Amino acid sequence: MSDSTPRFTGGCLCGAVRYEATAAPIYAGYCFCTDCRKASGSGFVPFMGFAASALRFSGKTLMFSSKAARGGYAIRNSCPVCGSLVYGGEVGKHQEHTIYAGTLDDPKGFHPTVALFNRDRPDWVVLPEGLKVFEEMPP
Repeated sequence: MSDSTPRFTGGCLCGAVRYEATAAPIYAGYCFCTDCRKASGSGFVPFMGFAASALRFSGKTLMFSSKAARGGYAIRNSCPVCGSLVYGGEVGKHQEHTIYAGTLDDPKGFHPTVALFNRDRPDWVVLPEGLKVFEEMPP
């Protein structure tokens, strides 16, 4: 890995689950869908998407599966020790994973460009300027 290769590291609150990404994110933004709001206990989930080949994970997770907006399933991984929600997708099965930006060691690496499910956004959440806003999941 060269000095110019992007590197993102992070993990859960207690440190039992960790990840390292060695590429730029494919996408980044906020999701306001009801599932993300309830899973995070907040008004949204800030996320970054990476190719699975650019990620390494360590530590066991508690996987939770729920019906996704497009009919498939959303897999969320949390730490079984501290409960932190860390990433989405099943390792070894999915081609990309969603990292929850609140778990980044250095949060300055998060640069959102989209907002998803704006129709479900609570009135008390103010969107940053310049985001591409989708009322639902884009095609």
